[in-house]
Amino acid sequence: MALKTISAKAAAALDKELMSSGGFSIDQLMELAGLSVSQAVYHVHPPNKGRRILVACGPGNNGGDGLVAARHLCHYGYQPTVYYPKRSKNELYQRLSKQLEDLNVPFTDDFPTALSSTDHIVDAIFGFSFSGEVREPFPAVIQALEETKLPITSVDAPSSWNIEDGPPGSGVGSTFHPAVLVSLTAPKPLVKHFRGRHFIGGRFVAPSIALKYDFDVPQYSGIDQVVEVPTSGNKL
Repeated sequence: MALKTISAKAAAALDKELMSSGGFSIDQLMELAGLSVSQAVYHVHPPNKGRRILVACGPGNNGGDGLVAARHLCHYGYQPTVYYPKRSKNELYQRLSKQLEDLNVPFTDDFPTALSSTDHIVDAIFGFSFSGEVREPFPAVIQALEETKLPITSVDAPSSWNIEDGPPGSGVGSTFHPAVLVSLTAPKPLVKHFRGRHFIGGRFVAPSIALKYDFDVPQYSGIDQVVEVPTSGNKL
């Protein structure tokens, strides 16, 4: 059976509904998203594979998910470093940053140096709302992600990919293929172009909401907030 996906427009409407009739706050949704990402990282890259995790955060909600994931990874015993060059002035993001600072999680503005001394990368730069061109300072960052041999876990979408059509035909991100993708709430159409390990993090979604937006809530195991599902080029 083909994996059901939701468009970027539907994903935005779903988030809005979750924060209205669904009763969730944006803080809760970001916490659940970041927790899901941290658990996926733990599954694919347990601490014995290397504790140094570089979390690259964009200026929006995707970056906020990355900040939350970094906090949880720190508590799991990893040594996260956060690259967050365009810090939001929004109070929520400032609080997430403060939580990391209180844990002595380092922030860096030097992505190449951080990349040279890490074991795994979390790509939390752009999510399902991304469109248009990649703006500074991120073109060089995404190019570095394309070129590195290190494993990368992308949050909801590989950064620079079109949510409907996948990687750009040319230019920045056209050869970016992360090892792992964590689809938040529900998969987006770009997954048909993805060939790595695919996790879904949406255990909090009520069946009535999933029915309304026509996607499946997979069977989660135990206390896990993520579940691994097959991808087009990868059967489990």
